[in-house]
Amino acid sequence: MQYLLLIYENEGLGKQRSDAENKKVFGGYMEFTEAIKTSGHLRGGDALEPVATATTVRVRDGKTLTTDGPFAETKEQLGGYYLIEAKDLDEALKIAARIPTAETGSIEVRPVMVWE
Repeated sequence: MQYLLLIYENEGLGKQRSDAENKKVFGGYMEFTEAIKTSGHLRGGDALEPVATATTVRVRDGKTLTTDGPFAETKEQLGGYYLIEAKDLDEALKIAARIPTAETGSIEVRPVMVWE
């Protein structure tokens, strides 16, 4: 089964960390990505640009409305994702717990809907 691992962290933390700390986090991501690639779990994933670059689209009464930024104020912002293959939710949760910023943010684990 496929699971989407949505990575949330306060974007400000990256600016508060030293260059050495950010380099360590980045290295952790590279190691994690290589490990799940090698194990066959990785199906896709990417980092996202900062939330300030986002545009939200809504259609109301047939009119398209766009606004800058995310749709809601939150303490943590979506910073990236991994799409993985796992035998079950327990395995997906174990993989998610290995994501470096799970220690400073949160990882939302969602099964991908299977259409029959």
